[in-house]
Amino acid sequence: MKVGIDMGTTSEGTSASLDIEELLATRLLVQGNSGSGKSHLLRRLLEQSAPWVQQCIIDPEGDFVTLADRFGHVVVEGERTDAELIGIATRIRQHRVSCVLSLEGLDIEQQMRSAGVFLNAMFDADRDYWYPVLVVVDEAQMFAPSVGGDVSEEARKISLGAMTNLMCRGRKRGLAGVIATQRLAKLAKNVAAEASNFLMGRTFLDIDMQRAADLLGMDRRTAEMFRDLKRGSFVALGPALSRRPLKVTIGSVETSARSTSPKLMPLPEAPQDVEDLIFTPDPEELARPVIRRPAPQPRPASDILAELSRPRAEPVAPLEIKPAQPEISAEEREALFDSLFAEIFANPEAAFRPDAELYQDFLVRCRIRRVPGTALTLSAFRRKMAVARSGVDPETAATEAWASAVQLADRVTEDLQAVFLMMAQAAVRGLPCPSDAMIARAYGTHSARRARRLLGYFEEQGLIVTHADFSGKRIVAFPDLGKETAPGDANAPDAGNAGRAAAE
Repeated sequence: MKVGIDMGTTSEGTSASLDIEELLATRLLVQGNSGSGKSHLLRRLLEQSAPWVQQCIIDPEGDFVTLADRFGHVVVEGERTDAELIGIATRIRQHRVSCVLSLEGLDIEQQMRSAGVFLNAMFDADRDYWYPVLVVVDEAQMFAPSVGGDVSEEARKISLGAMTNLMCRGRKRGLAGVIATQRLAKLAKNVAAEASNFLMGRTFLDIDMQRAADLLGMDRRTAEMFRDLKRGSFVALGPALSRRPLKVTIGSVETSARSTSPKLMPLPEAPQDVEDLIFTPDPEELARPVIRRPAPQPRPASDILAELSRPRAEPVAPLEIKPAQPEISAEEREALFDSLFAEIFANPEAAFRPDAELYQDFLVRCRIRRVPGTALTLSAFRRKMAVARSGVDPETAATEAWASAVQLADRVTEDLQAVFLMMAQAAVRGLPCPSDAMIARAYGTHSARRARRLLGYFEEQGLIVTHADFSGKRIVAFPDLGKETAPGDANAPDAGNAGRAAAE
């Protein structure tokens, strides 16, 4: 399923669309000198994608905290202990709340350490919480430097390791890195190389222009064009953006940063006694105490926990008034869910995608179809997904034998229920025993050996009994149901995939 957001206009006068689902799988690198419009681009991306995906922003200057008022992001101050940051990051993933990690007021070493601890905690979250998250890191060259600087080796290793995990290994955990940098030459190459989408803005140094041209697959002689780009204009390339280099002008944004570019102002008229005014101290000045600005105090952890426990409010379009959603019966609601599951599993690759990705796809489809009421929980979604993957038909689903099979499925873990129910529906209907390839697809793998291990596990638990007929074909019996499958060839190809391949 594709969800495109509008990033602005192209040089051809068309809308510059960015595919969010493709971005989650392929990551994004933004480059441009100071003043080229990188922060504006990131803000546009965050505002447009806020209704569709959870977001986490690593903000070294505190510019993105204004997203909290408009889109409900939780602001996490970076001046906390490692234990506090780890706990907050874990709950951020668990409760799927968008956040801004504000590192304003910290020195560079503290910023690197806090960002590294926070990102590593999100990376190490339990598998049940691997929901898709758009992780935006501004000034990425600070957190993934190409060479060691004046910071300690410990802080550099923590920060660089976290950035490497984000860009190299984060995809399977649902983390999609979006990194922005002023200098490609200062960014670690192994971090930059993992991005497949690029937005290159104005830059002047030869080494940065050449690296930008190399990443975009352009002739180095044409790299001079990066010097002529206007503020807010970028050259886009990548599967989520464009298959060829395309100039894009970023559109407007709804929120603004707390800090803005300096503006020229006329000087006041100088007084006649300007030297006396400057060099003669005021008598009260000597007696006035020196007031130093105190460091910003972090918010109590209890406040963060209270915000995380509250349900996240959905962004409301300011100019669109949506009609009230009509009430529907439970039967109609289940029918809608069944149709959505059918749409998801129409894609042959859906069987091999993680549960968290399928769940996110399901929630987006519910929003598009405007399904009223509370969405399914992840546990309920997995149960319905297991039933859908079993291939049971409506007539069999209405029988008492199938109801007993569903109750038996509670004795195995959620990731094994689809396999168990697929075997059970074959036994209830008297169909041939599914092959190893079919069992592997129901489990989300291509390994036939793992499928055979699953049958051995079910037999160890006393749920099934496996035996063979005189021709060597496999039969699976369910003692608790009093049913067994017809003989089936364990080495037969996957009928579902074969049918799809023939259709294609």
